[in-house]
This record gives sequence, C-alpha cells and structure tokens, in this order.
Amino acid sequence: MKRIAALATALVVTGVSAQTYPNKPIRIVVPYAAGGTSDILARQIGPKLTDAWGQPVVVENKPGANGNVGADFVAKSAPDGYTLLLTDLGGLVISASVYPKLPFNPSKDFTPVVMVSYSPHVLAVNPEVKAKDVKELVAMAKAYPGKLNFAISGIGGAPQLAGIEFAQRMGVDWTYIPYKGGADAITGVIGGQAHVLFNGMLATWPHVTGGRLKALAISSAKRVAAAPDTPTVAEQGLPGFETGSYQGIVGPLGIPRETVAKLNAELIRVLNAAEMKERFAKQGTEVRTDTPDSLGKWMSAEQGKWAKVVKESGAKFE
Repeated sequence: MKRIAALATALVVTGVSAQTYPNKPIRIVVPYAAGGTSDILARQIGPKLTDAWGQPVVVENKPGANGNVGADFVAKSAPDGYTLLLTDLGGLVISASVYPKLPFNPSKDFTPVVMVSYSPHVLAVNPEVKAKDVKELVAMAKAYPGKLNFAISGIGGAPQLAGIEFAQRMGVDWTYIPYKGGADAITGVIGGQAHVLFNGMLATWPHVTGGRLKALAISSAKRVAAAPDTPTVAEQGLPGFETGSYQGIVGPLGIPRETVAKLNAELIRVLNAAEMKERFAKQGTEVRTDTPDSLGKWMSAEQGKWAKVVKESGAKFE
C-alpha cells in the first residue's frame, strides 16, 4: 500500500510540476566553446523564451570531447525540463560510432524536444591559401599530400566526416587538427595554424564577409540566398554532396510529456516568428522544426546512416 501511495504522490507531483512549468530559471547547455553555431543559436533563442515565460534562460558552455562532456552532464541531470542541451545533432548521433566508451547512450539517454535549424557547411580556407575554388584546392592537396591541415571542431564530429567524405571522393589526403569547437577551429584557420575547414555557415560566414576567411564552396544541395555567388560543392565536381550542421534541443531521458509538449510548442512559435526566420536566413541558416517524436526518429535514422559511413571510411578517431 505504501508503494502504491508513493507512486500516486509522484504522479501527482509530476503532473503539477508539468502544469506550472516553468517556475524557475531554465539552463541551456551548449557543449562547445562560445562563438560556435550552437552557442549563437542558444543566445538568440534564450531571450525569446525569457520574454514569453518570465523566467531567466541561462546559456552555459560546457565544451570538451567534441560535445560529449556537455552532453553527459545533461544526460545525468534531473529530467524536469530545466536543463536542456542545444547541440549539433549530427555530432551527438555520430559520437556513438566514433567513441566506443561513451558514458551515455546517445539514442537512449535523451528526450528529443525540437529540431532548431539547418546550416550548411562552408568549405573555407585561410586567405593566404592560393586556391580559388574546389578544383584548385584539390590540386594543391594532391601536390602536397598530408601537408594541408584541416581544422575540425572535434574528433568524429560532422565537420570531420564532411572532410573525410570530401577527401575520399576527391582522392586527397590532409591532416585533421582537432579544436574545442567550431569557433576555435575558425580561429585556427584565421591564424594560419590550419589551412582549411568545413564548418557551419552561421558561425563561419561573418568571417568570410569580414575577409578573415575565403569561402570556396557551400555544402548545401543548392546555393543559399545569403551567399548567392558562392557555388556548392556539388556544382564543383561532387554531385550529391550535402552536409551541414543540424542543430536541435534535447533533454535528459524522462522529462514529463506535458513539459516536452510545452517546450516544443513555445520553441516552434519562437523559431517560426518572421523576425527570427529572417535573421536566420540572413546568416545562411534555415529554421527547421518538428515534433519530439519525429526528431527522435530522425536521430535514430541518422545514427544508423553515420555508423555505416564511419565503418566504410576506415578512419581512426583518436
């Protein structure tokens, strides 16, 4: 009888907390250093949620291990909707294939909340690199095998796999230099420690327009409105090449469905507001929203897809 009473009390408390959510500050964990795509998005979304709900939304950066430090922190947090993870979903689902001893299970330890956006990768180089397009970059890489340093936001992330697919299909070899996030990878190329990178357009394009990086291609299927004069990778000899940064929000496993539904609905409202969609578009980013269930299915399918890519690549992630 005591167990039944305790269960009933827990269910009542859960229902009440879901109904009154949110009644205290919300924390959005970004598992990368400040200045990257996830960080920029979190700091644009956070104030909108604060305005809507009257509760502070705090963005907290927890970089390390290609996002796995922050992801593990969220996975082990209380499943009450007050600690969320805004991350590159590609990196999250890929991690299961490249890190065999993860302290969490990417497919089982999170509650999907909402897809946020898609930002194609920019293939960019240090302005001192002489290549003006993909053909010239490939020629340079073949002339100096292993000598071009390819900056990545972390070992085994989507930008590295984009580089691996590009290198495989173009028959080139370069050296991958890992950084603590997209912003640090960009800084590495700007500073000349690395020569080339694939990175999300949202974080990368301002450095292109500022002259600190030179864009050779965009990894979307078609050219984007924010960069109409920059050709796609597919146009330049790799048909079907399409990669990018899929950003989304998840929380610890077990968040009450009512809370997830409330979060999902409010985030969709915020993201699809005309002002937000226009801001994203100018930054080369497309708002993409969906239901928690459809996001969960997408993540599962992506994990299977990238597991195959990683296996077939034969690449060592260490």
